[in-house]
Amino acid sequence: MSNTNCNEEENTFPLHECVFGGDVRKLSSLLRSNDVTLKDKHGNTALHLAVMLGRKDCIQLLLAHGAPVKVKNLAGWSPLAEAISYGDRQTISSLVRKLKQQAREQMEQRRPDLIRALEQIQDFYMELKWDFHSWVPLVSRILPSDVCKIYKCGSRIRLDTTLVDFTDMKWERGDLSFIFQGDRPTCESLTVLDNKAKVYQRVRYEETENEIEDEVDILMSSDILAAQMSTKGILFSRAQSGWIFREDRKETVAGIYKSDVYTITGLVLESRKRREHLSTDDLQKNKAIIESWTRGNTQNLDTNGEPVRRASLNPPPESSVDWNTYISSPPGEYPSLGRELVYKESSRNFRATLAMSDDFPLSVDMLLNVLEVIAPFKHFAKLRQFIAMKLPKGFPVKIDIPILPTVTAKITFQSFEFRDNNPPHLFVVPEEFVEDPLRFPDL
Repeated sequence: MSNTNCNEEENTFPLHECVFGGDVRKLSSLLRSNDVTLKDKHGNTALHLAVMLGRKDCIQLLLAHGAPVKVKNLAGWSPLAEAISYGDRQTISSLVRKLKQQAREQMEQRRPDLIRALEQIQDFYMELKWDFHSWVPLVSRILPSDVCKIYKCGSRIRLDTTLVDFTDMKWERGDLSFIFQGDRPTCESLTVLDNKAKVYQRVRYEETENEIEDEVDILMSSDILAAQMSTKGILFSRAQSGWIFREDRKETVAGIYKSDVYTITGLVLESRKRREHLSTDDLQKNKAIIESWTRGNTQNLDTNGEPVRRASLNPPPESSVDWNTYISSPPGEYPSLGRELVYKESSRNFRATLAMSDDFPLSVDMLLNVLEVIAPFKHFAKLRQFIAMKLPKGFPVKIDIPILPTVTAKITFQSFEFRDNNPPHLFVVPEEFVEDPLRFPDL
């Protein structure tokens, strides 16, 4: 931290300045002794700048030295977002590949600790009830609900759910089981079962070339999106009950867990959208194309049966901004280095409630480890993100959290018991199931 502050005071960011000048040889030399992950006063890494300025050789050199692809600047944009804006297909492909590689490496580093943590938790059975509701009239009537059953045995976890996916007010129902086998090799450890179709799919960690290029097509054809739950101004206050004599509200959840109820204010869902890389024609055509892609259908084919790929855009005009102008600008307010932004921002404040209990037998840390395993289900990833916040004392037995701008989920831990007799067959793929590697395109 002190290193960063020192650099900010002196405005010396040698990698960043070198990228501005496009000096690849000097950059190569500097990378031996400088931190490739360092952010400047605007939150940009050297990779951010290389992408925005179209310095292709610098981009490849920085990626080869492990420059992070997922990191965001003060405006909330990653190098990949800036690459989509710039529109060079080769650069976007390189960043997507590196992003996936870095995600795999991080998961592999975390995996031994996660397995150890799971093995130390006593075996259990747990039920989570999900109820989705909306402030939009009539929408709540059509939203789904689900009771998820979670079994844990050693380093193995099974999740049964009827809610396959929930994205943008669309959901898919089914009868799914998600099995994590911590004692198996990584490539075999995650499996999703479709119990109705009697098929299963291993969750793969490496995509084929075609899958990578399909993803690049989608990125180049759709809005650049950034959505995050801002918790900077979050406040937890005891909920009150009673009209005249006010007192702290208490509740018994699931008829078992005595809880203190809190009101949460200051939750802000910030959504940002960019589309400077899209033409009017793109916007008219792309909705149907993207819906087709997300259903697993291949896009347009040429006469040889090969997919027709999106071509690179013409690059934006060469930036006339020099290094001194850039680095002396107020934080986050530097002049545009690429295309002029076509930008829309929206935010919505949420008020939520939270019931915390000292009676629940699982700890928050234990729950976070379990949720990390089942995070490929998007709504569980949101739940994990929420629980990772600094919560009041106890265990969150009932939570209201925003899932989408118009939809909130109420999650209730309605059943829990430590159990040493979870049947072993629950944690393996049944013999009669057939492998279908394309059953779940998003996994």
